[in-house]
This record gives sequence, C-alpha cells and structure tokens, in this order.
Amino acid sequence: MIMLKKSFIVLFILTFFHVQSQEIMDNSIYQFKVEDIYGKTYDFSKLKGKKIMIVNTASKCGLTYQYKALQELYNNYSIYDFIVIGFPSNDFLWQEPGSNEEIIEFCEENYGVTFPMMTKVKVKGLNKHPLYQFLTQKAKNNYKDSRVTWNFQKYLINRDGMVEKIISPKARPDSEEVISWITNGE
Repeated sequence: MIMLKKSFIVLFILTFFHVQSQEIMDNSIYQFKVEDIYGKTYDFSKLKGKKIMIVNTASKCGLTYQYKALQELYNNYSIYDFIVIGFPSNDFLWQEPGSNEEIIEFCEENYGVTFPMMTKVKVKGLNKHPLYQFLTQKAKNNYKDSRVTWNFQKYLINRDGMVEKIISPKARPDSEEVISWITNGE
C-alpha cells in the first residue's frame, strides 16, 4: 500500500512537470517549426537557451541597408548565444517581390548574409503566418499585442523563448538598446 502511494506521488509529480513543460512550449517560440528559405524544416526548439532576434526583411526597402548590421550582430554576438532569424515578407508596398532563390542570392551577394533566413511569409493580414500570430498577439505570447508596422521590425526573444521587446523598424539593429539586451545576462 505504501509503495502504491509512493508510485502515485511520483506519477503525479512527473505528470505535473510534463504539463508545466508543455505549457511553456505552447507559450514560447519553441513550439514552431517553419520552412527555411531552402525548403528545409527549421525547428525553433533547437534554439532553447539562446536570445533570438526575429526580423521581417525586404530587398527593395529604404531600410534594406539594415541587412549589414543584422549580419554584423550575428557574427559578433554569437558568443552570447544570440541568433538573428530573417523572415522575408512582401506585405509592405511589394518591397520583397522575388522568389526565395532570388532573395537569398540578393542577401548573399549584397550583404554576405549567413544568418538563418526563412521562406517568404505574410506578417500581417488574414493569412499572417502562425509565428507572426504568436509574435503579435498577447493571448499567444503572454507579452503584448502589437502589429508589424513596416519591414525590419525586430522581435527580441529571451532565453526562455518568450517575447521580451519589440524594436521599431527604423531603429538600427545594432542600437545601444539591442546590444545591451544581447550582452546583459538574465
């Protein structure tokens, strides 16, 4: 009888932690698997413990020059377990009209982009990608409601996979606010 009670307690504890773990996954970026620009599955759960910048990009935008700073951040701050992930989008004045192949060619040739780039997605509207639904809806991200206002809006995700900051498209990716966020321990 005592052994049965101990088994029940252990089972209860394990179930509790599994449920807690699943809730964390459901409310974090780690729940997502997306298609990268090469057509392969990119699993966000492999980024546990990293700080992540998610940015919607465009090749024909007045802010396209930010690719250079994004690549420099990716190169220089990876020692802080930091990663940049780009999501091309054609949602703002058709400033990303190219195919995935054309986008990656442009990024590599003009800015030497090596950080992960995903397939082109919708970041607003009715067909908004599920990851961007998560980023922009408080009910899903437990942070705040927001909307993507233009190309190069940045979402900063903490080491627990939670949205922690939203940075304006016009703010440089290598601003003091971003670098401070990357380099400060949690």
